[in-house]
Amino acid sequence: MKQAYLLFIFLLFFSFVADAQENNWRTFLEQLAEDANEGEVSETMLENMYEDLLQLENNPMNLNTVTREELERFPLVSQEEVNAIVTFLERNRPVYTIFELRNVLNLDFQTIELILPFFFAGDPDEAIRRTTIREMLKNGRNELQFRFDKTLTPRAGYGEFSDSILDRFPNRKYQGEDFYTSLRYSFRYRDKIQFGVTARKNAGEPFMKQGYPRGYDHYGVHFIIRDIGRLKTLALGDYRLSFGQGLIMNNDFMSPKAWATDNIVRRTLPPKRHFSLAKNGFFRGAAAQFGIIENLTAIAFYSNNGVDANLNAAGEITSFKTDGNRRTLLDISKKNNTREQVMGANVNYRKDGFQIGVSGIYYSWDRMLNPTLRPDNMYYLRDSAGSNASVDYSYRYRRLILAGEMGVAKNGAVAKLNTLQYRLSSSTVFTVLWRHYPVSYNAMYAQAFGETSRVQNEKGLFLGAKFSPFRRFSVNSYVDFVQFPWLRYGVNTPSSVTEYYFSGTYAFSRQSSVEARYRYKQREQNVRYPDNRSTSVLPATTQKFRLRYSNNLRSGWQFRTTADFAHYGIQHFPTEFGYMISQNVGYRGNERVSGDFYFGYFNADSHSVRQFSYERNLLNTFFMPSFHGKGYRLALSARYNFSSRLSLSVKGGQTRYFNRDTIGSGTELIDGNSRTDVFSYLRWRF
Repeated sequence: MKQAYLLFIFLLFFSFVADAQENNWRTFLEQLAEDANEGEVSETMLENMYEDLLQLENNPMNLNTVTREELERFPLVSQEEVNAIVTFLERNRPVYTIFELRNVLNLDFQTIELILPFFFAGDPDEAIRRTTIREMLKNGRNELQFRFDKTLTPRAGYGEFSDSILDRFPNRKYQGEDFYTSLRYSFRYRDKIQFGVTARKNAGEPFMKQGYPRGYDHYGVHFIIRDIGRLKTLALGDYRLSFGQGLIMNNDFMSPKAWATDNIVRRTLPPKRHFSLAKNGFFRGAAAQFGIIENLTAIAFYSNNGVDANLNAAGEITSFKTDGNRRTLLDISKKNNTREQVMGANVNYRKDGFQIGVSGIYYSWDRMLNPTLRPDNMYYLRDSAGSNASVDYSYRYRRLILAGEMGVAKNGAVAKLNTLQYRLSSSTVFTVLWRHYPVSYNAMYAQAFGETSRVQNEKGLFLGAKFSPFRRFSVNSYVDFVQFPWLRYGVNTPSSVTEYYFSGTYAFSRQSSVEARYRYKQREQNVRYPDNRSTSVLPATTQKFRLRYSNNLRSGWQFRTTADFAHYGIQHFPTEFGYMISQNVGYRGNERVSGDFYFGYFNADSHSVRQFSYERNLLNTFFMPSFHGKGYRLALSARYNFSSRLSLSVKGGQTRYFNRDTIGSGTELIDGNSRTDVFSYLRWRF
């Protein structure tokens, strides 16, 4: 332990000596990734968010032509911040530099630094000129992306097995090759036309192999066109939707609690393309948004898609398979074995600071949904079809925002969510959110604010505050009190959760900052006593602390030193402890060459105190593994720009453990104490 502290002090000193804020959206997504593992945000939504922001960064919005609708599709700003930006631009256009955003009321320093990469100050007459289809095709942006990843360390699922073993255990062997590959093509003309094709094969899935003629395991296509008369948006192929606060419909994105203090109020959005490589969490069909009359819009959609499902002996659905892997014969047999249809509509009225929406959806499967009965899931939907309806609202009066939604399920159960947010100044915000999701409420496509991703069996009160007690120092904090009136998986009684969060950031300058973050969470869970004969429900407490120093030099060098600590304890049982000390060094001072070096040393007693590797990954990819045990993580990446249109990125990473002889289990078992991975990514713009 003493050695770890000495290492951290040395790395921190090294960063300071290098001469002194890294505040970008990738850093924010690291927090999202950690919260995804806490159950607040799904990995699919995280991947969708990452892809959306990448595309927006590669295709920034012109401040002199951007519309309110475009800004509302931008997930990093709240509705109040959208209103503030629109008001500022209406009064000050044309603007000549993106840094004029610093004059926008209700935008604090951190938010401005966060969103700058997504804007530019361009030609103010761009939106006025009429453009023909030929000009759109000529002036649109094409992009081709190819990715290839491979784990160099052998894993059990790729081994050789005798025919007799495979006859008895056919799912011990993967049917495909030991590499991951994907291909994506996209065309975009400003915000008017989007078209794209995606293809993906996970490691272990067959690729161009006899008996599997499709090549890639998963394909996707989308086409979106906007602003044709009353037709505001038309989406064909793969798309995502979000209605109201998410009580009946949201497969787009959900903010974690750490973001919710300042950006908690959601809004109905027009259909968005699904361009990420996630194999689930999207609709496939058609969706359209219409302008009916002034201030009144309507969205209608239909989806017909094959999904993977786990079935019982009667052919009924016990659960949906969402990991996206189709590597073994059993996995492959589940591929698109169920047909899912979803349809619905939303009507939304907005005027000044008032908004109200009415939504309804209907969904069905060609099989009966019948989860294996347990005490905790006895109120789950058991049917071949379901439906939901809701009313959502928001009202803005000066610095005050009220918002909420009430949803009803097919069985009549009613879920409610209400929010009040008051902004005292650009840097001071107070938020209160109350939600009640009955145990009998079932909404299969809901994703709303809550402790878990399932909108069911939860009552909660969230209190958040964001403020700046003095110049250069900002604080973000919240407390969340949650009750579960019915049993949960792994908890044999009604239970509760109490969570506290505090994050403080001090900016020495635009280039350097230090951050301290603390999270406390107490939840109840089943605990088996050492005699293995009795089980009790006891409180379990997790505490996490982070200290990070970031320093970006004008020469292009970037330094980030991080110390993470975790403590986990169950009443009457020994406590567990974990920590990780890491250093990231990046270089962005050359137009052709850039790179990152990452080293992290971890020591964590168990999965409950696992540590995450906040390392930079290749352009347009997101990767953040977690570790428990004792060892180190080493990663080195580089990108070379052959020209402004063609670039190649490569990365190598190794994880080595000091206290184990194997890594993983089952088909992913590695007979050894280290794992080495290589990644490559090629992007061509034309």
